[in-house]
Amino acid sequence: MREGLAIGFHAVTFLQFAFAVFYDYTYTIVPYNVTRVHGAFGGKFKFLTFWDAILQAVFFLICLLNDFYGTNAVNPKKPPFARKLKDYFHASLGFPVAMFVGVTFWALMFVDRELVLPKALDPYFPWWLNHLMHTMIMVTTVFEMIVAPRQYPKRSRGLGILVSFMLVYLIWMHVIYYKSGVWVYPVMDVLTQPLRILFFAVLLTFCTILYFLGETLNNIVWGNEHTKHKKSHAKSK
Repeated sequence: MREGLAIGFHAVTFLQFAFAVFYDYTYTIVPYNVTRVHGAFGGKFKFLTFWDAILQAVFFLICLLNDFYGTNAVNPKKPPFARKLKDYFHASLGFPVAMFVGVTFWALMFVDRELVLPKALDPYFPWWLNHLMHTMIMVTTVFEMIVAPRQYPKRSRGLGILVSFMLVYLIWMHVIYYKSGVWVYPVMDVLTQPLRILFFAVLLTFCTILYFLGETLNNIVWGNEHTKHKKSHAKSK
């Protein structure tokens, strides 16, 4: 029953994010006279939301491959490559980046939507795509936490991957600004340089906290199962 649920969930979610990436890249064309950002250097790859949608599509494809060629055992002795890749991916990027994108987007939308998604974009960026890329990313990554177990990597490795990814994107944002004179997100325009540095530091700290949140949730959901498995394994010896 659980295996069937996992396969169905992973297949549907992979198709969902693959379609979101395809539709956003192909059809959400914003004229330059509406906003300078969308026509600036970097194309769709300017936006962390787009990066994350690609990450989620790749991750759930890996989940699907693991369903057929790996294992969803709670604590496998020798996890196959697909399972190791899945566990590392979800712990270091899948969960924290999805939650970071979703929480920061909706928090800024609550403060002032013009800081992240101006009303002028509504005719070009449909509401359902907005929810796929900013709401469903949180729902699916939490549901994945419940549907299938994972073994968290060493914190130094998991956090190292996450921080490296975020720093690469931070550098990319500055490359875009250097090339086009436009900040990817309007909120950057209203901050002074010291406040911008503080803002980046707070966001990186928040992203790190989300890593620990994912680890904690995993322990809450699967901790007892891991313990039971270890005890039964010890008795069998």
